[in-house]
Amino acid sequence: MTTLRIEHPVPNFEGWKKAFDSDPMHREASGVRRYRILRPVDDPEFVTVDLEFEALGEAEAFRAGLEELWRRVEGTVMQSPRAQLLEPVESKEYVRRSSLGPCATIKGLPNMRVQREAGSAGLGP
Repeated sequence: MTTLRIEHPVPNFEGWKKAFDSDPMHREASGVRRYRILRPVDDPEFVTVDLEFEALGEAEAFRAGLEELWRRVEGTVMQSPRAQLLEPVESKEYVRRSSLGPCATIKGLPNMRVQREAGSAGLGP
């Protein structure tokens, strides 16, 4: 999995989003499997887009097409774009624990947990 990360200021987010949604690069047909749009909480006029690809070659070809597109539209819907190809090194997802306290899964019994309470143990779904 390769991520193409794009970052740039936008003079007007709604105008940029309309251009993004028009999909001039045909994301899905070009190999994009998933995308995420992010904005800093303190700067609504800056955008980061992560585009995920199965293969590095697809991401490189997409970036080359983007660079051509950017030459035509820079200054209108976005400014000073930066693109970077990223590969995952490590990923970890944490599951938020219930407010009921620590739980342990009973081996062989899916969806059953042992809840440890002061001095007793009970079964819960």
